[in-house]
Amino acid sequence: MFKLKNKVAIVTGASRGIGKAIAEVIANAGAHVVCASRSENELKEFSNNLNDKGLSSSYFICDVSNLENFKKLADDTISKYESIDILVNNAGITKDSLIMRMSESDWDQVINVNLKGVFNGIKSVTRQMMKQKHGRIINISSIVGLIGNPGQANYAASKSGVIGLGKAVSKELASRNVTVNTVAPGYIETDMVESIDEKSKENLLNQIPLGRIGFPDEIAATVLYLASDEAGYVSGQTIAVDGGMTTI
Repeated sequence: MFKLKNKVAIVTGASRGIGKAIAEVIANAGAHVVCASRSENELKEFSNNLNDKGLSSSYFICDVSNLENFKKLADDTISKYESIDILVNNAGITKDSLIMRMSESDWDQVINVNLKGVFNGIKSVTRQMMKQKHGRIINISSIVGLIGNPGQANYAASKSGVIGLGKAVSKELASRNVTVNTVAPGYIETDMVESIDEKSKENLLNQIPLGRIGFPDEIAATVLYLASDEAGYVSGQTIAVDGGMTTI
């Protein structure tokens, strides 16, 4: 189950954290993974490591907030591999501040990467997927987009927007057998969570019914399912992978 042999996937934000885990899981399932990020050194090293393991990977330096840059990524992938079967829009940033102190620049940067970046990705692959009459688009949102979080108005707005965007586009592309789904991770063991002080982390754990922080591989496993043929009847959905946090 959940095999992706002969599939071609693009994963953005693939140089670290959740994106890195997603790219590796998809590669292990048999797909060729085009790893995209702005961090060239980390990206190149990771892609080469995948190839050293006998998997299939390449990389492309991409600023997802730039539509022309994303189009070049898509066009390059089609030129080399003749298809794009899977797109995982994972790239994201934070610029946290209370709304009274938040600068316009911090608002714009987060919206441009987290929300416009997803628009750019979908727009760049849609024509090819419609032509193929097959495709999987998986957007990475956050539970912050579902429940909000103080000091993250820009991040919450961008991640809520990703959910709405996915629902709308899923209806537009359904007739061509292209599914669009969203994964909303809870608090996952990444550099961002590791920077939280111990007292805040303890308070956080008290809000999670399963009583622990999640792992990047647990998000990647959900993405793998949504990318697979087995998820062919799942579209327009938002799946929270959060230890039960949003049930409270």
